Amino acid sequence: MKALVFNRHLQEIEMPLPQPRSGEALIRIRLAGICNTDLEIMKGYMAFQGILGHEFVGEVVSAEEQYWLNKRVAGEINMGCGECSYCLNGLSRHCQNRQVLGIQAYPGVFAEYCRLPVSNLHVVPESVPDEEAVWIEPLAAACEILEQFTVHSHMKVAVIGDGKLGQVCARVLSQTGCRMTVYGKHPGKLKLLEPFNIRTELVKKSTESDFDVVIEASGNPEGLQAAMMRVKPRGTLILKSTTHHTVIPNLNPLVIHELQLIGSRCGPFEPAIQLLEKKRISVQELNTKTFPFADWKRAFEEAEKKESLKICLDMR
Repeated sequence: MKALVFNRHLQEIEMPLPQPRSGEALIRIRLAGICNTDLEIMKGYMAFQGILGHEFVGEVVSAEEQYWLNKRVAGEINMGCGECSYCLNGLSRHCQNRQVLGIQAYPGVFAEYCRLPVSNLHVVPESVPDEEAVWIEPLAAACEILEQFTVHSHMKVAVIGDGKLGQVCARVLSQTGCRMTVYGKHPGKLKLLEPFNIRTELVKKSTESDFDVVIEASGNPEGLQAAMMRVKPRGTLILKSTTHHTVIPNLNPLVIHELQLIGSRCGPFEPAIQLLEKKRISVQELNTKTFPFADWKRAFEEAEKKESLKICLDMR
């Protein structure tokens, strides 16, 4: 099979088909999304080497359980050891020995085929097209915010960042009826939020600092400092960004204003799939362009552009 392998630089390599282990399925990748995490890995984040990629929709071609054959699926990205206290308490995504699809010690999905435990798989409803299904993993990460913190309709909420993650966080949080403002640097991206009646502002033009909750999803290493400036005393700051940079911000405001800081990573797939199935969330307009696998170099060049949102690779 053809695969994109990262080892100091990204290259296309012909590789043997993955050999599923007991409890795993072999999946033919249909569509894969390029995530900011992939771009950060290529700059040194996580020191990963191997097949890159973790956002996908595919079709099961081999599995021990006949139920899974020919099912169209998306897959959770964390594989725990199954034996530690975290795994036994349903927190395998925090297993100290976990492997992470295309991110940590596990081959990813920028390939014609991948393997995954069937316990990680979720069937994609027929009403959800591939172009939406490829968003399930990042949409689940946005849903995680509401798993960790209750956002009430009376709350004033800010999302810092108008990119892919900021867009889905805004769409998910808008379901709560909260008073939301999304801050970004790109008028064209902010305009995509207008149909959802979400207030938007260019980040440089506002000095508001009385938000109950601020979601930092800028993908910028300076984002935490900017977000802290907008939270009111005893408010909550939820951090979604991960970057290859090491940044030590001035944390005095956390103490002085008694802020609550919550790190938020991966999330539950079921609520994300339901949002798409019930048409409560719209994401197709966030797909900037899809490239055939043969044009992967152009796809990554496009993904690096500031004006781009989701760039996908069509593996079919």
